[in-house]
Amino acid sequence: MPLHGKNFIGGQISARGSDTFQPVNPATGEKLEPVYFEARQDEISQAAESAALALEERHHNDPEQNAALLELIAIEIEGLGDRLLERAHLETALPLARLASERQRTVSQLRLLAGVAREGSWVDARIDRAIPGRTPQPKPDLRRMLVPIGAVAVFGASNFPLAFSVAGGDTASALAAGCPVVVKAHPSHPGTSELTARAVQKALADASMPEDWFSMVHSADPAASLFLVQLPAIRAVAFTGSQKAGKALFDAAAARAEPIPVYAEMGSVNPVFLLPGAMAERAEALAAGIHQSVTLGVGQFCTNPGLVVAIDGEPLERLLEGLRAAVRQTPPCSMLNQRISRAYAAGVERLASTDGVELLANSPVDPEPDKAEGAAMVFATDAETYLDRKQLHEEVFGPATLVVRCQNLDEMLDVAADLEGQLTATVHATPTELAMSGELLHILQSKAGRLIANGFPTGVEVSPAMHHGGPYPATTDVRATSVGTAAILRFARPVCYQDFPEAVLPPELRDQNVRGIWRMIDGVWGKQ
Repeated sequence: MPLHGKNFIGGQISARGSDTFQPVNPATGEKLEPVYFEARQDEISQAAESAALALEERHHNDPEQNAALLELIAIEIEGLGDRLLERAHLETALPLARLASERQRTVSQLRLLAGVAREGSWVDARIDRAIPGRTPQPKPDLRRMLVPIGAVAVFGASNFPLAFSVAGGDTASALAAGCPVVVKAHPSHPGTSELTARAVQKALADASMPEDWFSMVHSADPAASLFLVQLPAIRAVAFTGSQKAGKALFDAAAARAEPIPVYAEMGSVNPVFLLPGAMAERAEALAAGIHQSVTLGVGQFCTNPGLVVAIDGEPLERLLEGLRAAVRQTPPCSMLNQRISRAYAAGVERLASTDGVELLANSPVDPEPDKAEGAAMVFATDAETYLDRKQLHEEVFGPATLVVRCQNLDEMLDVAADLEGQLTATVHATPTELAMSGELLHILQSKAGRLIANGFPTGVEVSPAMHHGGPYPATTDVRATSVGTAAILRFARPVCYQDFPEAVLPPELRDQNVRGIWRMIDGVWGKQ
């Protein structure tokens, strides 16, 4: 079936408006068929209201059905075969091998969260049994658990057209919690989004779920995104992208008559701290590792290490020489779209024009703007300049990094203390140095959601212990993760039942543990 370029309003294919946009192959500038219809406000409203009504009519959250839906979506995505990867390649310029890996991550996290939904302990059931004879007042029977928060708006990310898009981690964790989803597709890869939406629709039918449980709307107009988060039917928002866009969504949701949570993952420079002992031992290997991490995916990862902090001296010079040589052999590559390419060019120009910042090396040839190319670059400055110029703290989304030379450990600590919130912070150190780095690690723990020892931040494992979040401005909610099984907790809220008869309680809170989940009973965890 050819792509149609229309919106998915529950089970309906909709194109009521006349405004359209057309995707572009960033590597060639070629316009891609078909044109895509901008969703009108009435279409977006219908999608949200239908989702909320579908949840209202589903009187009991069915974990097994939720799990089956996720597993069926994974099967349908795999069934799309090469067509999905080829379309994503045309729309994003990402290599087919990278997209195949991302598809595997996408289906794996769908299946992982299906397991979480089916096992069920994530609802955090707690039972405090009544003590009628307690004095001076009887103790009531209290039973608490997490329930679905409501219809969730999910915004597709430009840099992960599969894993953080229509059926990515945000959608998967919302569906696992038992929430319907309205996806705002990213305008850079609408064809990829349409193919994935078809897979979700097919899975809904096979799982006997309401067709209004999932909708997807298109728009290249930021006003449509703001309109979506302001709709009363939407109860939570998930977003991955720029700080400007994430903050706008957060502010719009906070300004509602009834504010709702926005889980926005935004900018991060992901600092890498290099301690002297590690530098002396492996400066050349560190240079190669930093180069690979900075240029991976043309630097278009939210965990790209955009800041390297080290103490001046001969080992640092060896590392910089290795970085220079590697960058000079790295040709420019096409970025995700023209907008990102232009923003990257402006970002590196901002670095290059700052007094006290030196361009150490860049790609061997100039990037071609018509191909949305970005050139690899490495800059250097001193700690005093970095601390004095706040523009150097801003993320430059692309294959560039800034090396900060410190005179001593005290200056390194000053740089760490001056950081804003980050997704990650990395320390390279010998075992002895790491054991003696309590002050640095204490500072970084307050700044970042994930600390890495002797590794690199790109590459986020999808697992129960992963945390992908951090203090503002890395995210709008420091408590939340968008990767791993704990991501499901964003889309649930607690309800406490007091003195309810057993037959009326949800299965998870009844005396007999029919689901075999972990529960806290009178302060003790167990499966009794």
